[in-house]
Amino acid sequence: MARRTAGLGPVLALALTGSFAGGAAVNLIAKEGAPAPAVAQPIPVDSMPLNRLSLAPLVERVAPAVVNIAVLQSSPYAQNPLLRDPYYRYFLGVPDEALAPRISAGSGFVVDASRGLVVTNHHVVANARAIAVGIGDRQVEAELLGSDPRTDIAVLRISARGLKSLPLGESAQTKVGDYVVAIGNPFEVGQTVTAGIVSALRSPSGGGPRYVQTDAPINPGNSGGPLINMRGEVIGVNSAIVAPGGGNVGIGLAVPSDVARRVVERITGAKLPRRNAR
Repeated sequence: MARRTAGLGPVLALALTGSFAGGAAVNLIAKEGAPAPAVAQPIPVDSMPLNRLSLAPLVERVAPAVVNIAVLQSSPYAQNPLLRDPYYRYFLGVPDEALAPRISAGSGFVVDASRGLVVTNHHVVANARAIAVGIGDRQVEAELLGSDPRTDIAVLRISARGLKSLPLGESAQTKVGDYVVAIGNPFEVGQTVTAGIVSALRSPSGGGPRYVQTDAPINPGNSGGPLINMRGEVIGVNSAIVAPGGGNVGIGLAVPSDVARRVVERITGAKLPRRNAR
């Protein structure tokens, strides 16, 4: 009897130790001499490179080619012959200030640095009396080479050194679910980056070219800015939003880059370089 008690002594001691520790060691005595389970090792926090968790490297590469556009436009009131008469304006309650030119803002991007070609929307520069392009902390005057109201694409030319350009990708190869980044100047707050996916590829019910739909937040002022894929290529020119309540609801529309390429080449009479298909 003494021999059996002595043999169980280490096991009982282990059991008592486990009970004082909250019962954590009770299962360890199911079989005398069983190996203890391996202790889980923490996952190193640097197990994945940060550049795979961030869009910052892509943004740093493409953002310098995105520009702000300021447009001086005639007041719509000034186009009405009756409202040019101060007596009619007084009778209709239209203040004299309403006839002053107004400044609107949009976005664009350099598509050819050597020739200073900038792509934006037709509606951004329509009826412009003067156009200025903001590149970083400098602003230069722009010349309107031409625009196409049907596709909402316009081409400007600027004279500036040290320009960076963005390549036009093949929008025909874009797939629903592709990650995209939109860069522009929403509400004139300054250059802003938003991200999302390609939500759909649609054709307007009334005809016309297809457009790229995205849930990347696009707001007034983003018009004319690029929609960029993860290769750093422009696959769309942001043009419009569906906003039933007046704000962004995650339905943005961009003119496909294949359409933009045809318009730019027709207006400028020069071919833009193409990248190899993926």
